[in-house]
Amino acid sequence: MSRFLFVAALLAGLAATPAAAGPGPVAAGTPAPAAATVAADAGTPCPAAPCQLRFTPPQLLSAIERLVVERRYAEARGLIAVLRLAPGFALQTRFLTGYMAAQEGDHAAAAGAYKAILADDPGQTRVRLELGRAMLALGQAAAADRQLRLAQQSRELDPDLARLVRGARQVIRSSRAFRADVSIGLAPDSNINNATDARTVNVRLGDVELPLSLNEDARARSGTGVTAVGAMAGRLPVAADLFLLGNLDASGTNYPGRRFDDYLVQGALGGDVQLSNSVSASLQAVAAQRWFGGAIASRQLGMRGGAQVALDDVRRLGVQLDVRRTRSDFDRGFGGWQGGLYASYETGLGRSAIAAAQAFVRRDWLNADALSNVEVGGGATLAGELPFGINYSFGGTVSRALFDAPQPIFSADPRRDWRLISHASLGYRKIRLFGFSPQVAWQASRIDSSIGFYRATRNRVTLTVARYF
Repeated sequence: MSRFLFVAALLAGLAATPAAAGPGPVAAGTPAPAAATVAADAGTPCPAAPCQLRFTPPQLLSAIERLVVERRYAEARGLIAVLRLAPGFALQTRFLTGYMAAQEGDHAAAAGAYKAILADDPGQTRVRLELGRAMLALGQAAAADRQLRLAQQSRELDPDLARLVRGARQVIRSSRAFRADVSIGLAPDSNINNATDARTVNVRLGDVELPLSLNEDARARSGTGVTAVGAMAGRLPVAADLFLLGNLDASGTNYPGRRFDDYLVQGALGGDVQLSNSVSASLQAVAAQRWFGGAIASRQLGMRGGAQVALDDVRRLGVQLDVRRTRSDFDRGFGGWQGGLYASYETGLGRSAIAAAQAFVRRDWLNADALSNVEVGGGATLAGELPFGINYSFGGTVSRALFDAPQPIFSADPRRDWRLISHASLGYRKIRLFGFSPQVAWQASRIDSSIGFYRATRNRVTLTVARYF
C-alpha cells in the first residue's frame, strides 16, 4: 500500500503541470494557480437595487477555475451547471467536475467523468493522466498502468513529466498483485465441430483413387452456443526484484446437447525476475486440460519461459518458449511433445492505439508421424480507442504447416497446409451495467490443405459483455 501512496504522490504533481495537457480546451479547463480575472459588462458598483452581471462563457469558465483553485466547490458546481448550457464547453465542465470529485475523495465519480471525456475524445492526454490517478486511488493498478501507458505515447509530454510517468508505471508494475477479466455471451458459429466443408473426399486403394461421400457427422455443422472466458493473474513480491507469478485461464462454449461442448482450463505457476528497469524474465510450470463433447480430450504438462525488453516508453520486445507433453484421450496418435517459440514486438501509435506483430515456430512430435508437423507463421494486430466510446481491435495471422509423413489412405505425399486467421472486435464502453460493457467480435479461419478432408472454413461471431478488474 505504501508503494501505491508513493505513486499517488508522484502523480499528484500532474495537476499543476500544464505540459501534461493535450491540445484544445483541456489545458484551459485545468485548475491552475493563476486564474483569469472575471470582468463584468458594468464596470461600476451596483446601486441598492438588485444587481445583474453578464458574463461570456470564457469569463464564466475563468470564474469557475478560480473557485476550484480556492476549493470553493459548492459555489463552483452552481456555476458549472450554468456553463453546461453553453455550447462547446462540455469537455471543461466534465473535467472540472471530475477534478473536484477527486479532490473530495470520490474517485469513482472522478473516473466516471474522465471516462466520459475520453469516450468522446481519446486524444486528451491530460484527462488520461488524471484517470490514471483516479484508477490508482480505486486500487485498480492494471487499469491505471494502461492509461499511463497510452498517455506516454503523446509527443506533447515534456521530458520531466515523461520521466515522472515512467517512474510511476515502474512502481505500479512492481506493486501490482492481481488482475482478472471475464466475459460471457452468445457465439453463433458456422463450424462448431471444426470439420471439413467438403461433400466428398478422395481415398486411395492401392494405386486407385475413389471419391467417398461424407455423411453429415463428418461435415461442418453450424450452431449457436453460450460462451464464457475468464482470466486471472497474480504477481506477488517475494524478494527484491523477484515475484511469484501465477495464471489461471478458463474458456468454454456450451451448445445444445453435449456433443460439441468445448472447455479448456489452464494454470501456470512460477517466478518473474526484474533484471533491470527495462528487462524482465519469467519461468512457469504449465498444466492444461481440455474437454470436448463431455469427455476429456487432452491433458498437458510442461514449462514456459520468456523475457521482455522495454526499448523505450512505447516499444516493447518479447520472446517466449513453451514446451509441453500432451496425453490425448481422444486419439493416442495426437499424444506426444509440443513446443513453440514466439517473438513479439509492440509499439504505440498516436495517443490511443497500440500495434503488435508476432512471429512463431511450432513443432509437434506426436505418436503418429503423419500427425507430427512443423508450423511457421506470423501476424499483426492493431487495437485502440475511437471517439463515441468505441474500442476496436483487428488483425490476422498466416502460417504454413508441413507434416512429417503421409497418410496413405488420402495421399502418397505428406500433408501441407496454409492456415489463415483474421479477427476484428468492437466494444462500446459508454454503456456499463455492473461494470460490464458490450462488445462484438468476429473471427474467420481457413485451412487450405493438400488433402481435401482437412480443408475447412469457419466463421464465428461472439456477442458478449465483458468486465476487467
